[in-house]
Amino acid sequence: MADTTTTNYGLTKPEVGASENTWGAKLNVNMNLIDTQMKVSDTRSAANLPKAGGTMTGALVMGANNITTTGKIYYANMFSQLSDLPSASTYHGMFAHVHATGKGYYAHAGAWVELANQTDLTTATNTANAALPKAGGALSGDVTNTSTGSLQVSQGTTAQRPSGTTLGRLRYNSTTSGFEGYTAAGWGEIGGGGPSLGTDSIIRTNAQVINENITIPANTNGSTIGDITVNAGKTVTITNGSTWVIL
Repeated sequence: MADTTTTNYGLTKPEVGASENTWGAKLNVNMNLIDTQMKVSDTRSAANLPKAGGTMTGALVMGANNITTTGKIYYANMFSQLSDLPSASTYHGMFAHVHATGKGYYAHAGAWVELANQTDLTTATNTANAALPKAGGALSGDVTNTSTGSLQVSQGTTAQRPSGTTLGRLRYNSTTSGFEGYTAAGWGEIGGGGPSLGTDSIIRTNAQVINENITIPANTNGSTIGDITVNAGKTVTITNGSTWVIL
């Protein structure tokens, strides 16, 4: 029977009862092959990461493959400066920490988006709660205007007076050409004795038509220059102890 070889490494198996004066050379070739394979195996073992785990000395490039684990992944994805962050387009969805700013960032739409700290959110919330919405609201403190300009208040006709008004409201009445405020007695003119004409308000004026319900409070006197027309459905109530004089 002629010499045969092993299945895996092709080592020569000398023919039994033969190979006279050649078996030694064949064994030497086999030993060299074994030595070479063992060296390659040792080198690979030293360069490979055991399944039990260990420390990588180089980068791990996964490509489009996933890392799946039921445990935890610990990593220090920290960069010294914002300029050190990689391309947000290449690493879309990546999270990173920048030491110089002390903040976290994530990559989206080709840009690094800053994540807010809890203190930033608290400050923003407090600021929002302390501000008055542009749509309006109630102030809890005083308002001081130190400018040399003016303050624009609401204006409208007598018919446009708001209903259900709370005490202390102020507006400009374009019908009577005067400022008015809302008191327990209703809307009334503010200061100056009412609308007037001429320098120094030399001529006082009043409208000729009453188109609202008016009540003169107790112990209060009032006067109007007539003629005066009270429109249908409207009344002027003179409380006991009060007087209304029409001149």
